[in-house]
Formats: sequence, structure tokens, C-alpha cells
Amino acid sequence: MKLELQMKLQQTLAPQLIQSLRMLQMPILRLEQVLRQELSTNPLLEELDYDEDEEVPDEEEVDPNLNKIDWDEYLGDDHEFKVKTQNEEQEDRLEKTPVSELNLYDHLIEQLNFCKLTAEEYEIGEYIIGNIDDSGYLCCSVEEIADCIKIDPKLIENVLKIIKKFDPLGVGARNLRESLLIQLNERGLQESLAYRIVDQHLSDLDRKSHSQLAKILGVDFEEVQEAMELIRTLSPKPTTGRFSSAATPVVPDLIVERVGDGYAVFHNDKNIPRLRVNPIYKALVKKSSASSPEEKKYVREKLEQARWFLNAINQRRSTMIKVMENIVEEQKDFFDHGISHLKPLTMQIIADKVGMNVATISRVSNDKYVQTPQGVFEIRHFFNSGVQKTDGEELSKRNVKDMIEEIINKEDLLSPLSDQEIYLQLKEKGIDIARRTVTKYREESRILPARFRKRMVKEKKAELSDEQQIVE
Repeated sequence: MKLELQMKLQQTLAPQLIQSLRMLQMPILRLEQVLRQELSTNPLLEELDYDEDEEVPDEEEVDPNLNKIDWDEYLGDDHEFKVKTQNEEQEDRLEKTPVSELNLYDHLIEQLNFCKLTAEEYEIGEYIIGNIDDSGYLCCSVEEIADCIKIDPKLIENVLKIIKKFDPLGVGARNLRESLLIQLNERGLQESLAYRIVDQHLSDLDRKSHSQLAKILGVDFEEVQEAMELIRTLSPKPTTGRFSSAATPVVPDLIVERVGDGYAVFHNDKNIPRLRVNPIYKALVKKSSASSPEEKKYVREKLEQARWFLNAINQRRSTMIKVMENIVEEQKDFFDHGISHLKPLTMQIIADKVGMNVATISRVSNDKYVQTPQGVFEIRHFFNSGVQKTDGEELSKRNVKDMIEEIINKEDLLSPLSDQEIYLQLKEKGIDIARRTVTKYREESRILPARFRKRMVKEKKAELSDEQQIVE
């Protein structure tokens, strides 16, 4: 053991920047909650009416008798400037903890808290859980997460492996195959025929009979039947029937309106309180008083906190408007003619235009909505990769997904289309993409494979038949 000094360069985020990034990531409803919470806890902040002019008096305009005020007498024994002990702060947090129904996010976070993780690993776990949808699937890739939070993908993969062991089984998977394998693995069925079928022949289940699978696998027909019965006990959506999430109202953060031949972007401030630093308390900080050094320090800290908070709000507003203005410029045909004219667009293109990092563009677009003449859309909706048609025309990934959904909606419910058949129909329309890409787009659209769509129809018919018998 020895002691030694080392010099090294290390990049750290200032508290102001951390606060600004967090607020940029919040949707508008969450932002309103945070603003009102800060307004109730920071005595140096006050709310302005929208018809009130924001005029902050100079120090000389404040009553000169303020410097003679004893804060203890003026604010009373229970004023907010009193420095609370650690126990008192903990009691306050416990008292203010709201009682609510446990949802999927809270259920996973609760399990994450029991894991022995470093601070960095816990932050990664929170980010991963925040990107798991209501069906239990991870909505983004490890590479996308690594790009957003600037952390080694291997470390992210390690944390994801831990989350995949959480309840419910199959949560955190990125596709159906992975989810089913997780469920089988947790049952200790890694060596089973069912595991082998899901791992190697999941895509064949739409196109091959049990006898054909038995021939391919070199096993008896009865063994395949037993394996398929086991597979049917697995859930294609890990959270089915486990969690009920209340409908979340969608409030757009931004509004795009047509002005002449162009479009103007506005921030939706309708329900957002306007805040400013209370000029009276601001003047008190600059003047002498009979209060203790601890109370003065507390007030100064609250003043700095209020300034950082207001700067973060303004930064969020200007950043979102700037990003959306460039999106409108790139997607003008969409705003003029509708969703069929949506063009391929990447976050990197907008990042280069506004001079920001791609991670910042991701924070702006995630879980935030914009009201447009064509309807209300998530900002992320405008970003999608392109697909080249045989005639040279370029379609957006979103358009191809819509075409796949349209094909599936028109299929015979008793004989659903396999991914190969969907691939052939797209090819006839001049869209030359790989069959595995069709599978990927279908899974991203949360559409079940043909075998499960057919099974759901049979179960529905059986339910209707039972109801008819009961009536008779």
C-alpha cells in the first residue's frame, strides 16, 4: 500500500449543465410539475401573471428600511430560511411521497434498487428502464443508448443482462425471439427442443408444418407437438395482464402554424407558470441584516438555484424552437401535403444544421409532441431512415412501416401473411428490402407474427362460440 499524487484530465458536468439537460429531456407536463414544485420550495421564486410586466426594481428603488429588518422577527419562528437537519429533511420526503399504483417503470426501478450497482451502472439501468415500453420491450438499441449517454456499449450490455432477469420474465428484450428465449432460459429449459425451435427456427413457424419441422430437426412429430405446446405457454408480450397504465394526456410542447407561405414555431406556454426572482428577497441578500451566517448562506444558495433554474427554462425553450424550425425546413412537404410526403431524415442532419450534439437532438425529440396543421405528432416521428425504390424514388422508413401495416390489415384473418409473403408484396410495389427487414419493421410496429395472429383469431372464435352456447 502506498500514497501517491496523480494529475489527469477529467471531463465533468457542471450542476447548471446537468439541470439544463434534465429539463430539456422533460415533456411539458413533467416540466409544469417541476416548475410548480420548485416554486413551492424556493422562496426566492415567484409566479407572474401573463398580463403582468416583469420589472425587477433596482437595489436603490427598494425601501431603505429593509436593511434594518431582522429576518427572524419578520418571517417568524417557522420561516423557510431555517436550515433543516438531515432527519427533518428525510421526514419531509417521507411525508410528501405520493401513494400511487405501481406501474411497470416503478416495478422495474424497485428491483433495480436491490441490485448492487455502481452509480454509473444505476444511471444506465434507469435510462434502459425508461426506454422499455408498456409491452416490456426495449425500444432502442444498445448503440443508440451509448450514443445518447456517452458510455461504453459493453457496460450498457452488462446492465441490460441484469434487467433481463427482472420480473416479469422476458422484459428488456429487443424482439420477440429474445423475449421468448429469456422466458425459456429462466425456466431452466436451455437444452429443450422448444428453446432450439425458438432460437433457430422461429421464422419457419409461419411457413412450415409440424411434420416438416420434425424432419428438419431430426426428431419425432410428437416431440415437436409437445415443444409447440410449451412455446404457446410463453407470452409474446411479457407484461400482458400484469400492469394497467392510465391513459396519459398528450400536451404538445411546440405548436407549428402556417403563416403565409411558411410556418412559424411557438413554444406552448399556456400552462407553464412564468417565474422570476422575487425582487424583495433579492435586495435582502445584498443588504446587511441581523440574521445568522447560515441563513444568509441558505438565501444566497436559493438565489443561485433560482437563477440556474430560470436559465435552464429559457435554454430549453430556445433549443426546442431552434430544432423544430430546422425540422420544418427539412420536412416542408409533410407540413404542406401530409404524412405520405414524409422524407427520410436523421438526427445527425439536424444536429449539423443547428450546431448541436446528436444526443441533444434526441433529448428534444423523445416523449415530446408538436401540434401541426396535419395533426399532433411526436417530434421523433419526423426522424427516420430512407428506403430506395426500384424507380429511384426514396421512401421514409415510416412510409414502409405504414405499407406493411396496411398489407396486414387487409389479410385473411384465418390465413395470416408470413413475413416472406409481405416481402413479396412489397417487392411487387417496387420496394426492394430484405425479408429480415420486413420482420424488423413488423416487430418495431408491435405486430405479432402470423402464427400468433392466427391463434388470436381462433381463440376469439372459441370465446364467441362459448358465449353463443351459454346464450342457447
